[in-house]
Amino acid sequence: MQIGEKTPYFKGMAVMPDKTFKKVSLDDFTGKWLVFFFYPLDFSYVCPTEVRAFSLAYNKFKDINAELLGCSVDSHFAHQVWVEKELGQIKFPLLSDITKSISRSYGVLVHNAFSLRGTFIIDPEGILKSIVINDSSIGRSIDETLRTLKAIQTGELTGAGWQPGDETLGVGGEKKYPTDVEPEQ
Repeated sequence: MQIGEKTPYFKGMAVMPDKTFKKVSLDDFTGKWLVFFFYPLDFSYVCPTEVRAFSLAYNKFKDINAELLGCSVDSHFAHQVWVEKELGQIKFPLLSDITKSISRSYGVLVHNAFSLRGTFIIDPEGILKSIVINDSSIGRSIDETLRTLKAIQTGELTGAGWQPGDETLGVGGEKKYPTDVEPEQ
């Protein structure tokens, strides 16, 4: 799996925001940006903090034509109970990867047991634009995911520390990098 290539296809059962079950596939996101994120397990310590944080930021993603999809190796039944008992209302589906085939194809499966914290940004044509994978003990930054998505959506070069609203470096790099160091004479 490489940046700039088609992302691996997936299909499976998910628990939806209304707590019902529905088959979900990559095809459902054609024409939209997708932030597809993996987390280790339901009923764990760090995972609910991330799922809740993504849910709180859902409208920020929606405003820029992006959808969110969470995924772990738990069953869709476990996802449903987790949402009902611990998470409360969520605003996006949680996909079950009980066979571990999706986690394996995205390169996040470890010890044939659970997924690392992988975040994949996929463009409207299904092309992979960003991969960030953290160890299971490290929670991700939803703000950084949103910033990265917005940087990709500019279609231009964005320098270190770029924030939405900042000037870009241009499409072909015709602009010079900003510097606070005067050239030597």
